[in-house]
Amino acid sequence: MGKTTGFMEYERKVETYAPVEERLKHYREFTKPLSEKAVRDQGARCMDCGIPFCHSGCPLGNLIPDFNDAVYRGKWERAAEILHSTNNFPEFTGRLCPAPCEEACVLGINEDPVSIENIEKNIVETAFKKGWVKPQPPATRTGKSVAVVGSGPAGLAAAQQLNRAGHQVTVFERDEKPGGLLRFGIPDFKMEKQVIDRRLEVLEAEGITFRCGVHVGKDVSASSLREEFDALLLCGGATVRRSLPIPGTDLEGVVQAMDFLPQNNRKVAGADYSGLELSAKGKHVVVIGGGDTGSDCIGTSLRQGAASVTNFEILGKPPVGRPEDQPWPFWPMRLRTSTSHKEGAERVFSISTKTFKGDANGKLKSLVTVDVEWVTEPGKRPQLKELEGTEREWPCELALLALGFTGSETSIADELGLELDPRTNIKAPATDYQTNVPGVFAAGDQRRGQSLIVWAISEGRQAAHHIDTYLTGSSQLPLKGEGDLPRI
Repeated sequence: MGKTTGFMEYERKVETYAPVEERLKHYREFTKPLSEKAVRDQGARCMDCGIPFCHSGCPLGNLIPDFNDAVYRGKWERAAEILHSTNNFPEFTGRLCPAPCEEACVLGINEDPVSIENIEKNIVETAFKKGWVKPQPPATRTGKSVAVVGSGPAGLAAAQQLNRAGHQVTVFERDEKPGGLLRFGIPDFKMEKQVIDRRLEVLEAEGITFRCGVHVGKDVSASSLREEFDALLLCGGATVRRSLPIPGTDLEGVVQAMDFLPQNNRKVAGADYSGLELSAKGKHVVVIGGGDTGSDCIGTSLRQGAASVTNFEILGKPPVGRPEDQPWPFWPMRLRTSTSHKEGAERVFSISTKTFKGDANGKLKSLVTVDVEWVTEPGKRPQLKELEGTEREWPCELALLALGFTGSETSIADELGLELDPRTNIKAPATDYQTNVPGVFAAGDQRRGQSLIVWAISEGRQAAHHIDTYLTGSSQLPLKGEGDLPRI
């Protein structure tokens, strides 16, 4: 697994970035790739650790030591085969995944972990460059058909797997192009959309049909899909946004992140806007929410020319290192600083927004906050306590709410009579991903709630296995951690 002494000989390295003043002028990706030798040296750092905990850290069960070793030995095509055997879209995860595998890396116990995510990205980019990623339509068709609702990573992964099994797959997407939040939520400076498009070309060449601009539940009923297709898979995501129950949320300038980001992505793609354009130009912007979506709002606002950007987080500032109560190999809640954070935003922790204030025309002009602390008592959940005398007013013409999602839309579930959990996710056990209605399955955020891209791909793959079993009685499609070599 890599070079026996590699972890002692080479330090961790990852891609570097273009200077801030340069990258703020555009929306393109701004990473500077490592040389081939440098990437191979990073593969050499993978230890012969005996039990590769990176496997358990990865929701896909990627065969990480295997492709690290192949990279170290310069066997790039073999590395691509290994990587694609468990991950349909490593070009997405290699750019966007928070890399739980690295937090579980054995080397990471007392050294910097192996740069797994960056190795993954280099493998798949090499594969595309060399022409190894080719359409592989199934040799035979089963005569069965599957409708997949939603073209995010869960829907796309399931579609490709089901198509490989020989079923005829049609993907329904309510937006104008496939990709879900990959296309309309993730800014281009994190992943340019040609990365999605080149993969879609492969999927279409393999025989998958995409029907975009079709909102299931409105333009076409879910019941009609259930009658037309032999199985129905719901991968619509967790799309109900969380708001703030405070005065002033109806003011012009208080905007949901998932209105702001998709509009900018469409503008970057060349769309025209005749209505209200959401822009941070010249404004004091406050991004409320400290997660990835908040970070994306920061980078986008700065590129639009914001006068200032401030990021609020209601939780306390986490430590830089791993907290003592979150030991290896568990995922630690520690301070994570994105490239967008480093581009000019002020980060404020332990703060709660109390009121939005507007002018006579109903436009946002400021907001009021209070400092908070979290009080913990044994056997009880942490309680939020406001600190007296800490109220402050901040100038703000654009407040972006990046507070996550509370669940999925329920129109399809209501129409089909599907059972929901308390968070309005569709009930479908991980044993078979099937709902209470036979032949109707669910996967991704619509089943498990808001989560990671890597989890979405994993869920799509698992659901495909069980749908294949439902349709044919058994399945050769792999489950988590099982490869299906030599598929690329």
